[in-house]
Amino acid sequence: MTEALFEIDEKSSLPIWLQLKNRFIYLITSGYYMPGDQLPTVRGLAADVEVNYNTISKVYMSLEQDGYIQSRRRQGAFVCDVSDKPGVSIASTARIVTTEYLKRCFELGMSLEDIQEQFDSCIQEARSRRDRG
Repeated sequence: MTEALFEIDEKSSLPIWLQLKNRFIYLITSGYYMPGDQLPTVRGLAADVEVNYNTISKVYMSLEQDGYIQSRRRQGAFVCDVSDKPGVSIASTARIVTTEYLKRCFELGMSLEDIQEQFDSCIQEARSRRDRG
């Protein structure tokens, strides 16, 4: 089940660890993971999503540094209450991800029109996959 939560886009310019971190932030801010919930183990998640153990470890360390989770020695990683954290919401998280997307596209030399066309194409593909699934 864990692997369904964490689909990795191998073709994305975003590094895998950042894709996973962003997904965790979304799952935490959207309420899928609640404060106090225990996250999958680093080794278990690495095996489920078929990525290197060190990649998951980097994700968890970054999430902890940002205050989303707390690691407890020999017990695991647990979700923190981020409801009072400024700027933490689905909307603000989506804005951060979107801004990063735009920045990367501009770095590739894309115009706003190119970005819009690419985005619309990706939305159509996602709808098609969703409707088939």
